[in-house]
Amino acid sequence: MSLRDQFGKDVLLTGWGHSRFGKLTDETLESLIVHVATEAIGNAGIEPGQIDEIYLGQFNSGMMPLAFPSSLALQVSEQLANVPATRVENACASGSAAFQQGTKSLLAGTAKTVLVIGAEKMTHAGADVVGAALLGADYDMAGKASSTGFTGLFAEVAKHYEKRYGPVSDVLGTIAAKNHRNGVDNPYAQLRKDLGEEFCRTVSDKNPMVADPLRRTDCSPVSDGAAAVVLSLAPTGGATAPVRLAGFGQANDFFPTDRRDPTAFNATRASWQRALGMAGVGLEELDFAEVHDCFTIAELLMYEAMGLTEPGQGSRAIEEGWVFKDGKLPINVSGGLKAKGHPVGATGVSQHVIAAMQLTGTAGDMQLPAARRAAVQNMGGVGIANYVSVLEAV
Repeated sequence: MSLRDQFGKDVLLTGWGHSRFGKLTDETLESLIVHVATEAIGNAGIEPGQIDEIYLGQFNSGMMPLAFPSSLALQVSEQLANVPATRVENACASGSAAFQQGTKSLLAGTAKTVLVIGAEKMTHAGADVVGAALLGADYDMAGKASSTGFTGLFAEVAKHYEKRYGPVSDVLGTIAAKNHRNGVDNPYAQLRKDLGEEFCRTVSDKNPMVADPLRRTDCSPVSDGAAAVVLSLAPTGGATAPVRLAGFGQANDFFPTDRRDPTAFNATRASWQRALGMAGVGLEELDFAEVHDCFTIAELLMYEAMGLTEPGQGSRAIEEGWVFKDGKLPINVSGGLKAKGHPVGATGVSQHVIAAMQLTGTAGDMQLPAARRAAVQNMGGVGIANYVSVLEAV
């Protein structure tokens, strides 16, 4: 059973575009959107006038004065005049939320070709503005002052995990080092420096503690960037072979902290189960995964939520080398959010684009050998809004 079996249709990624991530002072939200949308349409081998619908994933939450950006993609071409365009927001999962909305338009038969864009401009805003915006994605801290922001929320997750299962500081340092090492090979990445395990594991002037036990190297950076993908029901004769969406899943958890197990990420687990179930595959049939490592503790918990290890045993995936580039299930070969960067609304779309590049053999220095099937996982809040896609080479 797969999405195609269930719905009688193929959903194909037929073209994509990706900007560099980082502090892009010469770019605006509009220029980023136009750049990646133009690239994706050209890569798909279609004309702008063939786009039936547009979905734009963007969080914003006060980081940008323009809070109504859905029509910015129309700046690509006069041919896009009157095309329906909708902004989709679901915190840090806004990109994947837009991707799934585009998918559902195809499955509903209201569109044959959809343009999905994820974009965010963050680095121009002060740390206090960005921190307050991100805290708006938390039920308990929204609108409140915090010296540690979202890092403090995931630091609490790490503390709960350590209390239940034991110390994880060194494991988190190794996860950070792995992703920094992978990021060196990603031309789009914001942080392209191999920092090494010793540096990532050690608190120092250059790697201070942000919120115990999370150091600076345990945290993804504030970023600007964008990515786009064209979704179609049939091949479009683009620059590369298309990539098939084999399955997808979404699950939301309760918002109040006291209604969730802080170390379980139950809704994240449900989204994995739904996506793998729709695709009709097991975890052992994946060749790699791009997951939401906004903080290293999130990646550790992802090993458990996806079923790679039992609860409390996520460190095995690191200690036994499973998730490294040459392991049985490479995780975040792109460098992840940790090294690639995390322009919030762009992240989910970026993960799909990076996976599509791997599956079509066009990932350059990031390329894995013989990659045929992948998963993408994107999360909003502390395990609140969860999306997983299973992609496969055609």
